Amino acid sequence: MRLSTPAAPGTLAASVRSWLDERLAEGSYEVRRIPFSALEGWGFEPGTGDLRHADGRFFTVTGLRVTAEGRSWEQPIIDQPEVGVLGLLVKDFGGEPHCLLQAKMEPGNAGTLQLSPTVQATRSNYTRAHRGRHVRHLEYFTGASPRDVLVDVAHSEHGTWFLGKHNRNMVVRVTGDVPAHPDFRWIPLRALGELLRVDDLVNMDTRSVLSCLSPARHGEDGVAEIHGWLAGERARRSLRAERTPLADVRDWHWKPTEVRRADGRYFRVIAVDVRAGAREVTRWTQPLLATPGLGVIAFLAHRAGGVLRLLVHARVEAGFANTVQIGPTVQFRSGDRPPFADLVLDAPPERILYDGVQSEEGGRLYQSRSRYLIVETDPIDPPPGYRWLTPAQLGALVRRPGDVTVQARTLLALVDLLGLS
Repeated sequence: MRLSTPAAPGTLAASVRSWLDERLAEGSYEVRRIPFSALEGWGFEPGTGDLRHADGRFFTVTGLRVTAEGRSWEQPIIDQPEVGVLGLLVKDFGGEPHCLLQAKMEPGNAGTLQLSPTVQATRSNYTRAHRGRHVRHLEYFTGASPRDVLVDVAHSEHGTWFLGKHNRNMVVRVTGDVPAHPDFRWIPLRALGELLRVDDLVNMDTRSVLSCLSPARHGEDGVAEIHGWLAGERARRSLRAERTPLADVRDWHWKPTEVRRADGRYFRVIAVDVRAGAREVTRWTQPLLATPGLGVIAFLAHRAGGVLRLLVHARVEAGFANTVQIGPTVQFRSGDRPPFADLVLDAPPERILYDGVQSEEGGRLYQSRSRYLIVETDPIDPPPGYRWLTPAQLGALVRRPGDVTVQARTLLALVDLLGLS
């Protein structure tokens, strides 16, 4: 059995990078942009113009007509109603918990291989709709005994690009041997903070599952009142999102190689041809959403009585099934800067607790990357829609389905694993 023993500070990241380089050299990976006409099994549906697979599985790029917070717009969006499994195996070695991580390629990944959970699979993957190989280690999650399940909670993906999409985030404890495989490696849980300091190394799904391990601890008082605040935000905020044929979406233009807005903002729909020797399927074509530029995602933080507090924002996003979720203080990619963006971007170095680039979901998004920051500030009287939470309070909310965005979950994982609280 492969065992990653605890490494001296600063050496683990180099060891993991060397392992990923080894796996990259052993595999055969290529992602090429192609015109929509070269997609195999995919096409624009007559009448609606929706981009879907011929057998109706996987996902569909459709249109969405949105009215929210006094604004109206139309956009393409990914509709994938099936619930995927993001599963992390945990085992103690010498009394220290280790996580079994996978060197996994996704077609949209920056850097090709990133550290994914033990299992990262859509329902189409694990039911073998693609007629590919069995998803390795899936049985530990589909057949887990309740006493071994440490975490099992459904969480959303990006509400800007996905329509109501959720994944089952699971952590399962094992005690026996797990079959070794060169694409998997046991890594000490305590050392993952070092890996999170490396740009584009730990993928979004791993960060999401790790956030669910946020420990129960002193400081969770007031969570019931926070639930009331969130319910109130959902009641007072407005979101109406209706599916509409992709062909009817206004202000977007169809070209042989992409669907894009005339002004080039927000994102584009593209097509790729993928070759990946280590995947369950070794070659396929598919659509992706390509997001321009580098996003900015940040928590403002301050300490009161020695306790770290994070300024959260009740966010409305078009694809949220429940209208509002708790998100970061600042989140934007292009266009006008939102409140507090200047405070984050103009912060002096001594106030920056974390500053790194992390990749977003690579299975449906192409080269989507964001700059994540945690910045200390003086106390701020929060405006409507914002409030201060402790990491403990936010961790308690993450243990409930659908309350906390994937971006805020990444930041919580950073707070916990970097020991910032």
